Amino acid sequence: MSVSNTVKALCGELSFDRPSDGTLLVRLSGVWKMKEGLPSASTIQEKVNAEQGIRSIAFNTKEVEAWDSGFLTFLTKVIDQSAEHHIEVDRTGLPSGVQRLLALAEAVPERKGARSGTTQGPFLERIGKKAIAYGESAVEMFHFLGEVTVTFVKLLKMKARYRRSDLFRLIQECGVDALPIVSLISFLVGVILAFVGAIQLQQFGAQIYLADLVGIAMVREMGAMMAGIIMAGRTGAAFAAQIGTMKVTQEIDAFTTVGFSPLEFLVLPRMIALILMMPLLYLYASLIGILGGATMGVGVFDLSWTTYFRQTCASIGLPALFGGLLKSSVYGVLIAISGCLRGLQCGNSSSAVGDAATSAVVTSITLIVTASGVFAVVFYVLGI
Repeated sequence: MSVSNTVKALCGELSFDRPSDGTLLVRLSGVWKMKEGLPSASTIQEKVNAEQGIRSIAFNTKEVEAWDSGFLTFLTKVIDQSAEHHIEVDRTGLPSGVQRLLALAEAVPERKGARSGTTQGPFLERIGKKAIAYGESAVEMFHFLGEVTVTFVKLLKMKARYRRSDLFRLIQECGVDALPIVSLISFLVGVILAFVGAIQLQQFGAQIYLADLVGIAMVREMGAMMAGIIMAGRTGAAFAAQIGTMKVTQEIDAFTTVGFSPLEFLVLPRMIALILMMPLLYLYASLIGILGGATMGVGVFDLSWTTYFRQTCASIGLPALFGGLLKSSVYGVLIAISGCLRGLQCGNSSSAVGDAATSAVVTSITLIVTASGVFAVVFYVLGI
Protein backbone atom coordinates (compact mmCIF):
# COMPACT_ATOMS: atom_id res chain seq x y z
CA MET A 1 0.00 0.00 0.00
CA SER A 2 1.40 3.43 -0.94
CA VAL A 3 0.60 6.71 0.79
CA SER A 4 1.17 9.89 -1.23
CA ASN A 5 1.15 13.54 -0.20
CA THR A 6 2.13 16.50 -2.39
CA VAL A 7 3.57 19.91 -1.47
CA LYS A 8 3.77 22.58 -4.19
CA ALA A 9 5.89 25.72 -4.23
CA LEU A 10 5.30 27.65 -7.45
CA CYS A 11 7.08 25.39 -9.98
CA GLY A 12 8.87 22.91 -7.68
CA GLU A 13 6.79 19.97 -6.47
CA LEU A 14 7.46 17.64 -3.58
CA SER A 15 5.54 14.41 -2.81
CA PHE A 16 6.00 11.37 -0.56
CA ASP A 17 5.49 7.62 -1.02
CA ARG A 18 6.07 4.63 1.27
CA PRO A 19 7.23 1.81 -1.02
CA SER A 20 8.36 -0.16 2.03
CA ASP A 21 7.95 0.02 5.79
CA GLY A 22 11.34 1.60 6.54
CA THR A 23 11.80 3.87 3.49
CA LEU A 24 10.32 7.26 2.66
CA LEU A 25 10.45 7.96 -1.08
CA VAL A 26 10.58 11.66 -1.93
CA ARG A 27 9.35 12.44 -5.45
CA LEU A 28 10.63 15.72 -6.89
CA SER A 29 9.29 17.32 -10.06
CA GLY A 30 9.09 20.65 -11.84
CA VAL A 31 11.61 23.49 -11.93
CA TRP A 32 13.84 23.67 -8.84
CA LYS A 33 15.35 27.13 -9.03
CA MET A 34 15.66 29.78 -6.33
CA LYS A 35 13.80 32.44 -8.28
CA GLU A 36 10.87 30.09 -8.78
CA GLY A 37 10.43 29.39 -5.07
CA LEU A 38 11.28 26.09 -3.40
CA PRO A 39 9.70 23.99 -0.64
CA SER A 40 11.31 24.08 2.78
CA ALA A 41 13.63 21.23 3.74
CA SER A 42 11.82 21.04 7.07
CA THR A 43 8.80 19.63 5.19
CA ILE A 44 10.58 16.30 4.82
CA GLN A 45 11.60 16.30 8.48
CA GLU A 46 8.01 16.97 9.52
CA LYS A 47 6.88 14.04 7.39
CA VAL A 48 9.52 11.80 9.00
CA ASN A 49 8.37 12.85 12.45
CA ALA A 50 4.75 12.19 11.56
CA GLU A 51 5.40 8.73 10.14
CA GLN A 52 6.64 5.81 12.20
CA GLY A 53 9.59 3.51 11.56
CA ILE A 54 11.34 5.52 8.80
CA ARG A 55 14.98 4.47 8.64
CA SER A 56 16.00 5.78 5.23
CA ILE A 57 15.05 8.41 2.65
CA ALA A 58 15.25 7.88 -1.12
CA PHE A 59 14.67 10.27 -4.02
CA ASN A 60 12.96 10.07 -7.38
CA THR A 61 13.94 13.01 -9.59
CA LYS A 62 12.94 11.75 -13.06
CA GLU A 63 10.38 14.54 -13.43
CA VAL A 64 12.73 17.38 -12.40
CA GLU A 65 12.90 19.70 -15.41
CA ALA A 66 15.64 22.13 -14.29
CA TRP A 67 17.61 22.97 -11.16
CA ASP A 68 20.24 25.35 -9.81
CA SER A 69 22.14 25.92 -6.56
CA GLY A 70 18.86 26.27 -4.68
CA PHE A 71 18.22 22.57 -5.33
CA LEU A 72 21.63 21.72 -3.87
CA THR A 73 20.95 23.86 -0.81
CA PHE A 74 17.62 22.08 -0.29
CA LEU A 75 19.22 18.63 -0.53
CA THR A 76 22.12 19.63 1.76
CA LYS A 77 19.69 20.71 4.47
CA VAL A 78 17.72 17.45 4.07
CA ILE A 79 20.93 15.39 4.39
CA ASP A 80 22.07 17.35 7.47
CA GLN A 81 18.69 16.97 9.18
CA SER A 82 18.62 13.26 8.41
CA ALA A 83 22.12 12.78 9.80
CA GLU A 84 21.06 14.44 13.07
CA HIS A 85 18.23 11.90 13.41
CA HIS A 86 20.38 8.94 12.26
CA ILE A 87 18.36 8.41 9.09
CA GLU A 88 20.13 7.05 6.02
CA VAL A 89 19.85 9.00 2.76
CA ASP A 90 19.94 7.10 -0.54
CA ARG A 91 21.25 9.42 -3.28
CA THR A 92 21.04 7.02 -6.23
CA GLY A 93 17.83 8.62 -7.43
CA LEU A 94 19.39 12.06 -7.73
CA PRO A 95 20.81 13.41 -11.03
CA SER A 96 24.45 12.47 -11.58
CA GLY A 97 25.51 16.12 -11.61
CA VAL A 98 23.85 16.74 -8.27
CA GLN A 99 25.54 13.67 -6.79
CA ARG A 100 28.96 14.89 -7.92
CA LEU A 101 28.42 18.39 -6.53
CA LEU A 102 27.24 17.01 -3.18
CA ALA A 103 30.28 14.74 -3.04
CA LEU A 104 32.54 17.70 -3.81
CA ALA A 105 30.92 19.80 -1.08
CA GLU A 106 31.43 17.02 1.46
CA ALA A 107 35.02 16.45 0.35
CA VAL A 108 35.88 20.00 1.55
CA PRO A 109 34.08 20.33 4.88
CA GLU A 110 33.32 23.67 6.47
CA ARG A 111 36.17 24.98 8.56
CA LYS A 112 35.57 24.52 12.25
CA GLY A 113 34.44 27.73 13.90
CA ALA A 114 33.83 29.48 10.54
CA ARG A 115 30.42 30.66 11.66
CA SER A 116 31.33 31.53 15.22
CA GLY A 117 32.05 35.15 14.34
CA THR A 118 28.58 35.66 12.86
CA THR A 119 26.71 35.10 16.13
CA GLN A 120 26.99 37.16 19.27
CA GLY A 121 26.91 35.64 22.69
CA PRO A 122 25.74 37.24 25.94
CA PHE A 123 26.99 40.71 26.82
CA LEU A 124 29.26 39.60 29.66
CA GLU A 125 30.69 36.84 27.50
CA ARG A 126 31.62 39.34 24.78
CA ILE A 127 33.27 41.58 27.39
CA GLY A 128 35.28 38.64 28.68
CA LYS A 129 36.39 37.65 25.19
CA LYS A 130 37.43 41.22 24.42
CA ALA A 131 39.39 41.43 27.67
CA ILE A 132 41.17 38.15 26.90
CA ALA A 133 41.93 39.35 23.36
CA TYR A 134 43.39 42.63 24.64
CA GLY A 135 45.48 40.73 27.18
CA GLU A 136 46.84 38.41 24.52
CA SER A 137 47.55 41.40 22.27
CA ALA A 138 49.49 43.10 25.07
CA VAL A 139 51.57 39.96 25.62
CA GLU A 140 52.31 39.75 21.89
CA MET A 141 53.35 43.42 21.86
CA PHE A 142 55.78 42.98 24.75
CA HIS A 143 57.17 39.86 23.08
CA PHE A 144 57.60 41.83 19.86
CA LEU A 145 59.33 44.68 21.72
CA GLY A 146 61.75 42.19 23.21
CA GLU A 147 62.61 40.77 19.81
CA VAL A 148 63.03 44.28 18.38
CA THR A 149 65.40 45.15 21.23
CA VAL A 150 67.49 42.07 20.48
CA THR A 151 67.53 43.06 16.81
CA PHE A 152 68.79 46.56 17.63
CA VAL A 153 71.54 45.03 19.78
CA LYS A 154 72.57 43.01 16.72
CA LEU A 155 72.55 46.23 14.70
CA LEU A 156 74.91 47.91 17.17
CA LYS A 157 77.18 44.87 16.93
CA MET A 158 77.01 45.10 13.11
CA LYS A 159 75.50 41.62 12.93
CA ALA A 160 72.01 42.50 11.69
CA ARG A 161 71.26 41.39 8.14
CA TYR A 162 69.17 43.68 5.92
CA ARG A 163 69.45 45.20 2.48
CA ARG A 164 70.85 48.72 2.38
CA SER A 165 68.93 49.40 -0.83
CA ASP A 166 65.67 48.73 1.02
CA LEU A 167 66.72 51.13 3.78
CA PHE A 168 67.44 53.96 1.32
CA ARG A 169 64.16 53.33 -0.48
CA LEU A 170 62.25 53.44 2.82
CA ILE A 171 64.06 56.64 3.83
CA GLN A 172 62.86 58.25 0.62
CA GLU A 173 59.28 57.00 1.16
CA CYS A 174 59.23 58.20 4.77
CA GLY A 175 60.97 61.48 4.06
CA VAL A 176 60.89 63.19 0.68
CA ASP A 177 57.69 61.51 -0.53
CA ALA A 178 55.84 62.67 2.60
CA LEU A 179 56.74 66.36 2.22
CA PRO A 180 53.70 67.42 0.12
CA ILE A 181 51.06 66.18 2.58
CA VAL A 182 53.08 67.38 5.58
CA SER A 183 53.41 70.81 3.97
CA LEU A 184 49.69 71.13 3.31
CA ILE A 185 48.51 69.97 6.73
CA SER A 186 51.14 71.92 8.68
CA PHE A 187 50.45 75.14 6.78
CA LEU A 188 46.72 74.84 7.39
CA VAL A 189 47.25 74.06 11.08
CA GLY A 190 49.40 77.18 11.40
CA VAL A 191 46.74 79.27 9.68
CA ILE A 192 44.00 77.89 11.93
CA LEU A 193 46.01 78.45 15.11
CA ALA A 194 46.80 82.01 14.05
CA PHE A 195 43.22 82.84 13.14
CA VAL A 196 41.70 81.41 16.31
CA GLY A 197 44.39 82.94 18.55
CA ALA A 198 44.31 86.34 16.88
CA ILE A 199 40.58 86.74 17.39
CA GLN A 200 41.06 86.35 21.13
CA LEU A 201 44.25 88.46 21.35
CA GLN A 202 42.69 91.23 19.30
CA GLN A 203 40.25 91.93 22.11
CA PHE A 204 43.20 93.07 24.26
CA GLY A 205 45.26 94.70 21.51
CA ALA A 206 47.90 91.98 21.83
CA GLN A 207 48.07 90.75 18.23
CA ILE A 208 51.86 90.76 18.42
CA TYR A 209 51.73 87.76 20.71
CA LEU A 210 50.18 85.82 17.87
CA ALA A 211 53.72 84.91 16.82
CA ASP A 212 54.44 83.52 20.27
CA LEU A 213 51.24 81.47 20.25
CA VAL A 214 51.83 79.85 16.87
CA GLY A 215 55.58 79.37 17.38
CA ILE A 216 55.31 77.74 20.80
CA ALA A 217 52.37 75.58 19.77
CA MET A 218 54.07 74.28 16.63
CA VAL A 219 57.50 73.70 18.16
CA ARG A 220 56.40 72.23 21.48
CA GLU A 221 53.41 70.10 20.44
CA MET A 222 51.68 70.46 17.11
CA GLY A 223 54.67 70.06 14.79
CA ALA A 224 55.68 66.67 16.17
CA MET A 225 52.11 65.48 16.74
CA MET A 226 50.80 66.46 13.31
CA ALA A 227 53.80 64.91 11.58
CA GLY A 228 53.31 61.76 13.65
CA ILE A 229 49.59 61.49 12.88
CA ILE A 230 50.21 62.08 9.18
CA MET A 231 52.90 59.41 9.10
CA ALA A 232 50.71 57.02 11.08
CA GLY A 233 47.97 57.26 8.45
CA ARG A 234 50.34 57.32 5.50
CA THR A 235 53.36 55.19 6.39
CA GLY A 236 52.21 53.09 9.35
CA ALA A 237 49.25 51.76 7.35
CA ALA A 238 51.56 51.11 4.39
CA PHE A 239 53.95 49.10 6.59
CA ALA A 240 51.08 47.00 7.94
CA ALA A 241 49.67 46.39 4.46
CA GLN A 242 53.06 45.48 2.98
CA ILE A 243 54.00 43.04 5.72
CA GLY A 244 50.44 41.73 5.93
CA THR A 245 50.43 40.96 2.22
CA MET A 246 53.73 39.14 2.61
CA LYS A 247 52.16 37.17 5.45
CA VAL A 248 49.21 36.19 3.23
CA THR A 249 51.48 35.12 0.35
CA GLN A 250 53.67 33.16 2.84
CA GLU A 251 56.77 35.25 2.09
CA ILE A 252 57.32 35.65 5.83
CA ASP A 253 57.45 31.86 6.17
CA ALA A 254 59.91 31.75 3.27
CA PHE A 255 62.23 34.18 5.10
CA THR A 256 62.25 31.94 8.15
CA THR A 257 62.75 28.81 6.04
CA VAL A 258 65.88 30.13 4.30
CA GLY A 259 67.32 31.42 7.57
CA PHE A 260 66.53 35.16 7.42
CA SER A 261 64.97 36.89 10.40
CA PRO A 262 61.82 38.81 9.35
CA LEU A 263 62.54 41.35 12.08
CA GLU A 264 66.02 42.08 10.73
CA PHE A 265 65.03 42.03 7.08
CA LEU A 266 61.65 43.80 7.26
CA VAL A 267 61.12 45.55 10.60
CA LEU A 268 64.59 46.96 11.27
CA PRO A 269 64.93 49.04 8.06
CA ARG A 270 61.47 50.52 8.57
CA MET A 271 62.21 51.51 12.14
CA ILE A 272 65.55 53.07 11.18
CA ALA A 273 63.93 55.02 8.35
CA LEU A 274 61.23 56.49 10.59
CA ILE A 275 63.64 57.24 13.46
CA LEU A 276 65.86 59.19 11.06
CA MET A 277 63.12 60.97 9.12
CA MET A 278 60.65 61.92 11.85
CA PRO A 279 62.89 64.61 13.46
CA LEU A 280 63.47 66.17 10.04
CA LEU A 281 59.75 66.08 9.26
CA TYR A 282 59.08 67.67 12.66
CA LEU A 283 61.43 70.57 11.91
CA TYR A 284 59.91 71.00 8.47
CA ALA A 285 56.33 70.82 9.79
CA SER A 286 57.11 73.37 12.52
CA LEU A 287 58.67 75.75 10.01
CA ILE A 288 55.74 75.46 7.59
CA GLY A 289 53.26 75.90 10.45
CA ILE A 290 55.02 79.08 11.58
CA LEU A 291 54.98 80.28 7.97
CA GLY A 292 51.24 79.62 7.83
CA GLY A 293 50.72 81.63 11.01
CA ALA A 294 52.87 84.43 9.63
CA THR A 295 50.82 84.51 6.43
CA MET A 296 47.66 84.96 8.46
CA GLY A 297 49.23 87.52 10.82
CA VAL A 298 50.72 89.63 8.04
CA GLY A 299 47.89 89.30 5.54
CA VAL A 300 44.91 89.73 7.88
CA PHE A 301 46.06 91.34 11.12
CA ASP A 302 48.56 93.88 9.73
CA LEU A 303 51.72 92.53 11.35
CA SER A 304 55.06 92.96 9.59
CA TRP A 305 57.18 90.00 8.54
CA THR A 306 60.18 91.30 10.45
CA THR A 307 58.27 91.82 13.67
CA TYR A 308 56.53 88.47 13.41
CA PHE A 309 59.69 86.40 12.94
CA ARG A 310 61.63 88.39 15.54
CA GLN A 311 58.90 87.72 18.07
CA THR A 312 58.82 84.03 17.06
CA CYS A 313 62.57 83.60 17.56
CA ALA A 314 62.35 85.27 20.96
CA SER A 315 59.60 82.94 22.14
CA ILE A 316 61.18 79.64 21.06
CA GLY A 317 64.01 78.26 23.17
CA LEU A 318 66.41 75.40 22.59
CA PRO A 319 64.84 73.20 25.32
CA ALA A 320 61.49 73.30 23.50
CA LEU A 321 63.21 72.52 20.20
CA PHE A 322 65.17 69.57 21.61
CA GLY A 323 62.03 68.35 23.34
CA GLY A 324 60.20 68.36 20.02
CA LEU A 325 63.04 66.42 18.38
CA LEU A 326 62.86 63.81 21.15
CA LYS A 327 59.09 63.53 20.79
CA SER A 328 59.27 63.09 17.04
CA SER A 329 61.85 60.30 17.35
CA VAL A 330 59.69 58.47 19.88
CA TYR A 331 56.65 58.93 17.66
CA GLY A 332 58.59 57.41 14.78
CA VAL A 333 59.42 54.35 16.87
CA LEU A 334 55.77 53.97 17.92
CA ILE A 335 54.53 54.23 14.33
CA ALA A 336 57.05 51.68 13.07
CA ILE A 337 56.31 49.24 15.90
CA SER A 338 52.54 49.52 15.42
CA GLY A 339 52.67 49.12 11.65
CA CYS A 340 55.10 46.19 11.65
CA LEU A 341 53.41 44.41 14.57
CA ARG A 342 49.94 44.60 13.01
CA GLY A 343 51.39 43.42 9.72
CA LEU A 344 52.98 40.37 11.35
CA GLN A 345 49.70 39.66 13.18
CA CYS A 346 47.73 39.78 9.93
CA GLY A 347 45.48 36.84 9.09
CA ASN A 348 45.62 34.76 5.93
CA SER A 349 43.02 36.59 3.84
CA SER A 350 42.78 39.74 1.76
CA SER A 351 40.30 41.34 4.17
CA ALA A 352 42.74 40.72 7.03
CA VAL A 353 45.26 43.00 5.28
CA GLY A 354 42.79 45.88 5.40
CA ASP A 355 42.03 45.13 9.04
CA ALA A 356 45.76 45.14 9.84
CA ALA A 357 46.23 48.53 8.16
CA THR A 358 43.26 50.01 10.03
CA SER A 359 44.46 48.57 13.33
CA ALA A 360 47.96 49.95 12.72
CA VAL A 361 46.62 53.49 12.23
CA VAL A 362 44.39 53.33 15.30
CA THR A 363 47.18 51.89 17.46
CA SER A 364 49.73 54.44 16.23
CA ILE A 365 47.51 57.47 16.84
CA THR A 366 46.49 56.17 20.27
CA LEU A 367 50.11 55.66 21.29
CA ILE A 368 51.13 59.06 19.92
CA VAL A 369 48.45 60.92 21.86
CA THR A 370 49.26 58.94 25.01
CA ALA A 371 52.98 59.62 24.64
CA SER A 372 52.25 63.31 24.07
CA GLY A 373 50.41 63.46 27.39
CA VAL A 374 53.27 61.70 29.17
CA PHE A 375 55.81 64.09 27.64
CA ALA A 376 53.72 67.10 28.69
CA VAL A 377 53.72 65.96 32.32
CA VAL A 378 57.43 65.10 32.30
CA PHE A 379 58.44 68.39 30.68
CA TYR A 380 56.30 70.31 33.14
CA VAL A 381 58.02 68.58 36.05
CA LEU A 382 61.43 69.28 34.51
CA GLY A 383 60.49 72.90 33.86
CA ILE A 384 61.06 72.69 30.10
